[in-house]
Amino acid sequence: MFKREVKTIKDLILRNMRVQGLETPLLQKRLVEAWPGVAGEVVARYTREVYIRNQTLFVHLVSPALRTELSMRRQDYVNLLNGLVGGQIIADIRFV
Repeated sequence: MFKREVKTIKDLILRNMRVQGLETPLLQKRLVEAWPGVAGEVVARYTREVYIRNQTLFVHLVSPALRTELSMRRQDYVNLLNGLVGGQIIADIRFV
């Protein structure tokens, strides 16, 4: 008798997404959508646009004072967001 290698559907879907190059864009989308929850309600109100380019998360804010304050905690946000999506998706955050 022989043994079959049993895999879950989740593992098969994730493997297929990785092979087709869709895993990173999905994780990037999740990370961008997680910004308001991680930053908080007040910061989310002052956020106009969030996107990722070249492993850098760009966050457009309307308040210069808030930009300065958040810039001091950049690395904390990088670690928190990467941990939330489960991978090294961003290396830096730019508040503009």
